[in-house]
Amino acid sequence: MIYTLGSINIDHFYRLPHLPAPGETLAAESYRVGLGGKGANQAVAAAKAGAKVEHIGAVGPEGGWAVDRLAGWGVGTRHIARSTKATGHAIINVDARGENAIVIFPGANRALDLADVERALAAAGQGDILLMQNETALQVETARAAAEKGMTVIYSAAPFDAQAVMAVLDHVTVLVLNAVEAVQLAAAMNIGLDRLRVPELLITRGAGGAEWRAATGERVHVPAIRVAAVDTTGAGDTFAGYFAAARDEGHSPEAAMRLAAAAAALKVTRAGTADAIPTRSEVDSFRAEQA
Repeated sequence: MIYTLGSINIDHFYRLPHLPAPGETLAAESYRVGLGGKGANQAVAAAKAGAKVEHIGAVGPEGGWAVDRLAGWGVGTRHIARSTKATGHAIINVDARGENAIVIFPGANRALDLADVERALAAAGQGDILLMQNETALQVETARAAAEKGMTVIYSAAPFDAQAVMAVLDHVTVLVLNAVEAVQLAAAMNIGLDRLRVPELLITRGAGGAEWRAATGERVHVPAIRVAAVDTTGAGDTFAGYFAAARDEGHSPEAAMRLAAAAAALKVTRAGTADAIPTRSEVDSFRAEQA
């Protein structure tokens, strides 16, 4: 079982010829609304990968459709609280190359109550996974509670904040960073990555693939799959959700990374976030085509 603590956002997408420069006003070529938030994206990715997923989060008065959408993809929603604060939302600008610039309003994502989290994890235990990231309240408390239960805690440290990572690190089993975040964390802690006090470190490097390091010294590198990117939004979340699902199935870190890399590659060929995350059957077919 995978429990995901994370954000639920209403994503507003604007397709632009290029990302705006300071002071520049651009007319969008298209606009649409979709479900997003790093927590929701990761929950959807894990569920589409075939895992049993329960999401812990919150939405505002206008967020009922987002909960329904999660449920429609197989994500358990009984632990999603209803807040009086507005549902979190994101303004996502995407340029002609598929690169993005994002502004986030946290809203209800920061209004979680500790009692809600404790109820959600009441039945969890050793062998279960907690997958979380840095877009909600109660990260340290939730990670600590999960670790005390013997759960595997996977922390996707984005949006990156070195202080937030350091606060939760003692309770983390697998720390997931992109290449830039890894450099920033090492600088903030004034230590080399090999000295991070975490059992497993997973570094995603975009076109450079992904690297897994264990505290024992073991290392694994998996190359990226080259595709023509349409929209890179949510690629990291897709990777994290698929990686967690594969580990929940008992796969090795290398096998989990290869599955996650294929899922992320297929996702970036599609516009959107949660809606664009591929299913396991789609990923399996894509991998077969690459063989």
